[in-house]
Amino acid sequence: MSDQTQNFIEKVKAAYPAQGAYIYLGAGILNAEVLADAEVNLYLHMMNRHGLVAGATGTGKTRTLQLLAEQLSDAGVPVFMLDVKGDLSGLYQPGESNPKIEERAKILNRPFVPTAYPIEPYSLSGKLGAQMRATILEFGPTLLAKILDLNDTQTGVLSVIFKYADDNKLPLIDLNDLKKLISYLSDGPGKDEIKADYGSISSSTSGTILRKIVTIEQQGLSQIFGEPSFDIEDLLQKTDGKGTISLLNISDVQNQPKLYSTFLLSLLAELFYNLPEVGDLDQPKLVFFIDEAHLLFKESSKAFLEQIETIIRLIRSKGVGVFFCTQSPTDIPESVLSQLGNRIQHALRVFTPNDADALKKTVNTYPTSTFYKIDKVLTSLGTGQALITVLNEKGIPTEVTATMLTPPKAVMGPLNSSDYEQLVLSSPMNKKYGTTIDPESAYEILTKRLNDQQSAPSSVTKSSETNSKKEEKSVIEQIMGASITKQIGKEIVRGLFGMLSGKKTRNTGGKGIFGF
Repeated sequence: MSDQTQNFIEKVKAAYPAQGAYIYLGAGILNAEVLADAEVNLYLHMMNRHGLVAGATGTGKTRTLQLLAEQLSDAGVPVFMLDVKGDLSGLYQPGESNPKIEERAKILNRPFVPTAYPIEPYSLSGKLGAQMRATILEFGPTLLAKILDLNDTQTGVLSVIFKYADDNKLPLIDLNDLKKLISYLSDGPGKDEIKADYGSISSSTSGTILRKIVTIEQQGLSQIFGEPSFDIEDLLQKTDGKGTISLLNISDVQNQPKLYSTFLLSLLAELFYNLPEVGDLDQPKLVFFIDEAHLLFKESSKAFLEQIETIIRLIRSKGVGVFFCTQSPTDIPESVLSQLGNRIQHALRVFTPNDADALKKTVNTYPTSTFYKIDKVLTSLGTGQALITVLNEKGIPTEVTATMLTPPKAVMGPLNSSDYEQLVLSSPMNKKYGTTIDPESAYEILTKRLNDQQSAPSSVTKSSETNSKKEEKSVIEQIMGASITKQIGKEIVRGLFGMLSGKKTRNTGGKGIFGF
């Protein structure tokens, strides 16, 4: 063994000591040789410092997510994963050995032990798992505006509508409630009322918002809004001592990236605002994997990105780790990327000038190495290999190490259709969320109000609550005069990420997410 090889093994051992609770990622590679003694580990107590799994298509990112999820589950840590193609359901069955797996196990000097894991399939359509849904009120105007692809003016009007609903105790549960309220305030009896106290809503703006809502309905996606809304406590379950792996299967809504990426952010917001502060734990309470992460940031407003940054920065104190998975680190805004201390970088391919620029920027994000030229390593890694640096126990980036990754222990692919269907049908979550509840909400209240007005038009007067607000500045003027970020904590944005006051939602005890 050369002095360089011995020095490499010693440095890797010092950087990734096999002590405490950790995930075994694989073994270091030097000069094309895999050195089993140079173990590369990721410590559970540092996983709430978040991470990034990146690399070109076909380099093994999904299987890296799988091996992370498996070992987290083994440690009793629940996991939430976005299953983009529906091919992570194989986690439910033990894997089978084959010549390639046997060869890798021999190289790593680690036996391959086929293992099955407890999974819980979820779906936004309700067809591929238990229905995940939220009420319109919980979603809030900002996230809803992103799904509907509204511009700034339309988003401001939507915020006004939410404000009116909050002030007048009109629960917004589903899209029917929202459509009814928009029509009531733009072309119905509420038109003069909102004009006096909040500012008028033009028919063109309301018409645009209504058309966007109808588009969502025509795509068969209206069922994500309603009751019973998803309880985030269901993401924190264990089964027989193993952390449950919750899979959100979006293979049937892949063409709706704004929908599912925004829903993911709403879940993170729910976790952030409802989980108690726990500080640094020996292992996280939950690890949240976001595949195709670039879709979360694509075409997002500055205010929207600021909220993502805030949640990622602060949610670690709730014991939640977030790992983003995407093709290139440049897909992630710098303000968020700077908070991702654990990096697993698969190969990057350079075919265009933009690719070359992305490679250069990626190289600059890694600590210097005495063993590698980072740019050459990143373009020469094979499938199942990655360049790794994580945070050590002091929060310092470890020695950059090219690594042969250990293979997952469950099936690397989807369950067959009959087994998957049986899994979904037998799921207690499917029973819990399978039947929609239709409580009295804005639609019923406004319908009754209109009927009463038609039967006794002379008796219709404004409420005392509305009269007491005549001196307020127009909410539209407030929105146009200040950024969303500056409004945090103000009345108008109690529901920035959902849950306006006036309606008890989930674990908020009747308060909004900002404590009002």
